[in-house]
Amino acid sequence: EVLVRQALESKWSYDEFLLELTQRELSARSENRLKRRLREAKFPLMKTLENFDYEAAPDLDVRLIQDLKRCEYISQKRNVILLGKSGTGKSHIATGLAIEACRQGIRTRFVTGPGLANELIEANDEKTLSRTIQRYSRYGLLVVDELGYVPFSKKGAELLFQVFAERYERGAIIVTTNLGFADWTQIFGEATLTAALLDRLTHKAHIITCSWDSYRLKETLKNKTQKNG
Repeated sequence: EVLVRQALESKWSYDEFLLELTQRELSARSENRLKRRLREAKFPLMKTLENFDYEAAPDLDVRLIQDLKRCEYISQKRNVILLGKSGTGKSHIATGLAIEACRQGIRTRFVTGPGLANELIEANDEKTLSRTIQRYSRYGLLVVDELGYVPFSKKGAELLFQVFAERYERGAIIVTTNLGFADWTQIFGEATLTAALLDRLTHKAHIITCSWDSYRLKETLKNKTQKNG
């Protein structure tokens, strides 16, 4: 009705009206597809790369981030690993890259390492493990956040390895971790399994080391100083 009134007021031709109607329909469909992708991804917070504080991450390779925004690493089945202390923005970058994937129509899923391990253990107990692993293998991009804060049980580590192995050279993964690779036995336990997992995960991966100070901590200290001042 609004469009018809606009067409009459602007004296559009029938072809102009039809073109505008088609463009709006396509735009609405595209927006609905994006909403579905974002819902399916299950992001805990909507953090985009546009809102990332690049000044607080002086050593970040911004050109690499801009390149990753094009999502070619996903079609190339390459992984992205973000290493660094808590509060350096690893999860923000991972979420931002995943949102870019959703914008480009790529099926995406966001999980935490402990959350995924628990889901796999439950699926194993309920005899639905194969179906669950297959479901995770079908996403164009899988984000595994917070890998390293909680050690996994032997069973949890083995099941996580199965997901990573299933996606090896078949689907891209983004991992965020607070541990250097040498310390991954702290969370996965068995050295042989850890080595095999790292071999697959790091093969042709983009590795981003977040070596700058925690900006969450800096913000806390700044607020504390202002209060005391």
